[in-house]
Amino acid sequence: MDEPVYGHEVFGEKFYYATLSVPRLSGAEDLLPITISERLADPSALHVGQQLAIEGQLRSYNKVIEGAGRLLITGFAQRLLTISTDENPNQVQLTGALCKPPSYRTTPFGREIADLMLAVNRAYGKSDYIPCITWGRTARFASHLKVGDKVSLMGRFQSRAYQKQLADGTVIGKMAYEVSVSRLTMAQEAVQSAPFIIRNAAADDALELRPQ
Repeated sequence: MDEPVYGHEVFGEKFYYATLSVPRLSGAEDLLPITISERLADPSALHVGQQLAIEGQLRSYNKVIEGAGRLLITGFAQRLLTISTDENPNQVQLTGALCKPPSYRTTPFGREIADLMLAVNRAYGKSDYIPCITWGRTARFASHLKVGDKVSLMGRFQSRAYQKQLADGTVIGKMAYEVSVSRLTMAQEAVQSAPFIIRNAAADDALELRPQ
């Protein structure tokens, strides 16, 4: 959706940021941030409208924006795959530990919602903190979880536009990134990181995250 821009450098390797448009079955689209290394692709050769298939990890990092720290989520590319149009679900699978109490609420129309923050381990003792949102009976189940509980979930990596009112009354548009959970269970295995696949080859393409 945009030209890659330089983000940061680690041990001489440059990383670039871009946005991938991933259609939903409803016809809406998720605008998902990705991070890609110059070693995977020449950033000058990547252009708006290009089709990509990417395998990597869903990662989080902290960044100071407008004087306040914010948790940012990105699809961190580790491999470029052959583009396929056969099947491209936007499917996320994660196993991690709850690192803060669930936030449970109901909408004015009575719909149940619970927000979770999941800590997912990766190599070298690092962890990614992935915000997740649950609905209905799944939200009711999530509301009883406690900090430290290990869970496995399936869902979709999504973007969500919302409006925030500032102290002076000004309303500004914001974008949140999270995993919309469709299935949630207590984990039967150790907490592990979850590699993912992003496919964006045609109108029905999407993003997949799955453990290896």
